[in-house]
Amino acid sequence: MMKVSEVMTKDVITCRPSDPVDGVVKLMSEKDISGLPVVDGEKVVGMVTEADIMRLLVVPEPSRTLWMPSPLEVLIEIPLKEIIQLRRLQQSVKDAGGQNVGSIMQKDVLSISPDDDIEDAASAMVKHKVNRLVVLKDGKLVGIITRDDIIHGLGGSANT
Repeated sequence: MMKVSEVMTKDVITCRPSDPVDGVVKLMSEKDISGLPVVDGEKVVGMVTEADIMRLLVVPEPSRTLWMPSPLEVLIEIPLKEIIQLRRLQQSVKDAGGQNVGSIMQKDVLSISPDDDIEDAASAMVKHKVNRLVVLKDGKLVGIITRDDIIHGLGGSANT
């Protein structure tokens, strides 16, 4: 059976709890990754993913009961509602970007050892509904393993 160390990514891109969310969004976009460990010195203290960031952007639906009908409603109702929602979304993106990673990260980080089998990594991911696990050796971050790494490993094109 293949070991985690054979397929994990060793050059782990990380961020700190104090990093602003918008900087991390930019980093994830540039590096084409969907999540990264949050470290404080040598210690992994969290994980931040696209899902955590997406949750910041959820704009509450405007209440239909607050919408006051007017003679112009037929003409402008839809565009105006869309403009209001767009402004709210833009504001929430601005507010979200100013937050720091520590306020949105998942604090329960699942980890695995580099010596474990990829089968164990796969079952942990499925069981806990996550796409990645940090790889720790003696409490230190030595890699990250994703569902893609496992698939590529099984397909014979291991990632390094």
